Amino acid sequence: MLRPMVGLRHDRGSSEQGNGRVPLVWRTMLAVDQGLVNLAGRLRVSGHVPASLRGRPLLMAANHIGVFDAFVLMAACRRIGLAPRFMLAGGLLDAPVLGPALRASGHLRVDRGSASAVGQFTQAAEALRTSGVPIIVYPEGRISHDPGLWPERGKTGAARLALSSGVPVVPISQWGAHEAVYWGTETVTGPADLVPLARSGFTAPWRRPLFRVHFGEPVDLSAFEPSRPGDAVKAHARIMRAITDGLVPLRAAEPDVPRFHDPTRPTDGNSPWRPGAGR
Repeated sequence: MLRPMVGLRHDRGSSEQGNGRVPLVWRTMLAVDQGLVNLAGRLRVSGHVPASLRGRPLLMAANHIGVFDAFVLMAACRRIGLAPRFMLAGGLLDAPVLGPALRASGHLRVDRGSASAVGQFTQAAEALRTSGVPIIVYPEGRISHDPGLWPERGKTGAARLALSSGVPVVPISQWGAHEAVYWGTETVTGPADLVPLARSGFTAPWRRPLFRVHFGEPVDLSAFEPSRPGDAVKAHARIMRAITDGLVPLRAAEPDVPRFHDPTRPTDGNSPWRPGAGR
C-alpha cells in the first residue's frame, strides 16, 4: 500500500536541507519548476524518505519514462523537503546559459563511454560520501523503449556507485510524466521538431495529466560487496525490482501498455523487470 505524503509545510520544516545549504540558483530553479509542473498537470506523491536518511549521503534511483519526468521528480522532492542533485550528461552542463546554472547548482557530470568516465565515477562516489546531498540517477540510462513503458534492463553504474560509496539507495517510481511531452521533443534541430511539442506539451494544461511519484523503502544491499564479482549485477537487479514493485500500483489501471499513446517514442526495447516477465 502506498502511504500518502504528509503536509508540505511539515516536510519542509523537517528537511535537513535548509535554504543555507542549497545554492540560490538551484532553489530558484526548483521554485520555477514547481510552477511549471503545476501548470502541466497534477502531482501526487506517496511514500517517504525516512528521517534517519536525511542530512546524510543518499542515492535515489528512478525509472525514466519521458522527457518531462525530471521536472516532476524535482517537484516531488521539493514537496517532501529535499533538494537533490542529478547525475547529468556532459552536454547539459556544457550548454549555454543552462550549463553554468546547473554547474553552480552542484550537479554531477557523467560522460558515458568517454575516457574521463572512470575518473568521474570516482569523483561521484566521493561526492556521495562527503556532501550529504541526495543524488538522483536513472539506472536505465535512457527513456524506456519497452512497449509497456516498464523499466528496461539498465546499467550497473548506479549499483556500483552505491556499493563503492556505501550509501543507502531509495527507489523512486513514477508514472504520468510521459503524458506531458512527447519523446520526440528530446532533440530540436529545426521547425519540424516543434510539431511533437505542439501536439503534446502545449495541450497538457487542458488534459491535466496526473503525475504520480512514489518514494520506496531503502533497498537492502548489505549482502553485496563492491569488489566481489557479480555483486554489482545482483545489486542492480534488486534496485530495478524495487523500482518496478513501486511502479505496479501507480499504473494499476494500465498494467499492459500506457493509455496515452506517444507516436514518437520507440518501442523496440524489452523490460526484464515487467511483472510476469520471468524475472
